[in-house]
Amino acid sequence: MKLINDHLAIKARVLPTTGDGYVLLAGEAGSWRGPFAVPPLELAGRLKTLAEGIEATEANVFRAVLRPPGEGNQVLAARSIRPARFDLVVLFRTTSVEAALELRESAAYKQLAETLRSASRRTHEIVADNAGRLGDVDHSQDHRYLLNYFYADDRETLLKVWEYSAGWFQANTALPNSALMRPVEGEPADYGLINHASWPNWRTFLPSLIFRPTYRRFVLANFKANDIAAQPIIYRLV
Repeated sequence: MKLINDHLAIKARVLPTTGDGYVLLAGEAGSWRGPFAVPPLELAGRLKTLAEGIEATEANVFRAVLRPPGEGNQVLAARSIRPARFDLVVLFRTTSVEAALELRESAAYKQLAETLRSASRRTHEIVADNAGRLGDVDHSQDHRYLLNYFYADDRETLLKVWEYSAGWFQANTALPNSALMRPVEGEPADYGLINHASWPNWRTFLPSLIFRPTYRRFVLANFKANDIAAQPIIYRLV
């Protein structure tokens, strides 16, 4: 791992990983106007109704709002990986990876997945485990939710860089939580890690991404130095 501007480095205060499993289904169904998303809200409502009928520890449907500055389009292009532009996401959390695999085989889930696939230009689906954790993401509030779609040739390097980028977010945006999802063996690895986190409102994090110089000098610079594509998208719950 290369560490750029290491005088700014702060390792994240991490918690032990969990045995949770995840099923993530993301779709490009709406459109983007620059960094702003225009998801199809009627479809989002149908997905929410279908998700509520599937047994899981948690079932949440998200609609995209904004793409903050990221890094790595050249990395993705060189490896023929399409950028993440998912405006609708369904995320299930289960008690284990085995339970997540079973959920994906259920008739109710297949109906939901087909509903999104038939209305989307592209979908991305994975079963994942928990690879890192700052705290549990609270879905009971109207927060701003992050899904950051990471790619790197070396996943271990990506994990190390994530610890430092998460440390920057803890120090500069009071990031209260984060759950790092890692596709299990045999799953698509276009995005080797997907980070899920939340903040209570826009002012807790967005000004730092726009106006704080160390976001580019440290966070984005270290992604670039380590050939990491980081594609953050901010969502709201449906």
